[in-house]
Formats: sequence, C-alpha cells, structure tokens
Amino acid sequence: MLVAQEAPLKIGDVARLAELSIDAVRFYEREGLLGRVLRTPAGQRQYDAEAVRRLSFVRRATALGFSLAEVKGLLTLRVSARTPCERVRERALTKLADIDQRIAELQAMRDALARLAHNCDEPTAAGNCPFLDELARPLGAVPSTPTDCCD
Repeated sequence: MLVAQEAPLKIGDVARLAELSIDAVRFYEREGLLGRVLRTPAGQRQYDAEAVRRLSFVRRATALGFSLAEVKGLLTLRVSARTPCERVRERALTKLADIDQRIAELQAMRDALARLAHNCDEPTAAGNCPFLDELARPLGAVPSTPTDCCD
C-alpha cells in the first residue's frame, strides 16, 4: 500500500496556519522548539503539519504565561509515550500559583499608585507635588509629614 506524502509547507504557510509571524517561526526554530527543520538544496525551509501543531502549542502555552523553558518541558511531556496527567497538572498548578503571586504584586502596585495619585489633590506646604516628592524620597526614609506619605 502506498502512503500519500504531504507536501512540505513554506515558512509563510506555517506562520499563517499557526497564527504567528514569520519572525516568530524563525525565533522558535532557533530556540529549538521545532525540532529538526528540513531545507531544500537552496536552503529554503520545509515544514510539515507537525511543525504547525508544535507552533500552535507554543503560542497557546506562552499565552498562558509559560516561559520558553517551561514550554520546552511541556513539549517533552507531550511527545513522551505515557506522560501521567499528574505531572502536567503539577506544572499547571505551579504556573497558576506564579500568576496569582504576580496578580497580588500588581494589585499592591496599583494600590500604592492610587494612594500616590490621591495625594496630588493638594500640594505640600512648600508647593511641591506630593507624588513627585514621594518618588524622590530615599527608600526606607520616613516622610516628613503624613500627607507626603502614601504607605
């Protein structure tokens, strides 16, 4: 029985199908996320459907916040014959905890910025902007008046 060979894809086709830019495809290739990419004698890259699947996987994983190193690990788990879901779940939960931590840090930044912006309603006795004064204050220094502080 003869098996039909799928036609090789050009980089523009792969980029379009994976919803990435051509530069992103080249970048992920350089980072080793595509495996071996065949080339014509003229040096033109030739991709297969698996390259599109891998690039789509990379795009979706990075959109969920996984670093390229983490994506490489996930790709390794994906190609393993019998990767237990528990190992994948652990990685997902670790990433979720990391995102929760970043959200908490961003919320603290937002709250501090809101307090600083609120202090701009009235300048200090010297006519200075409390927001700018607070940014100029050395870290750990105690503000001279309560209105100068936003902590």
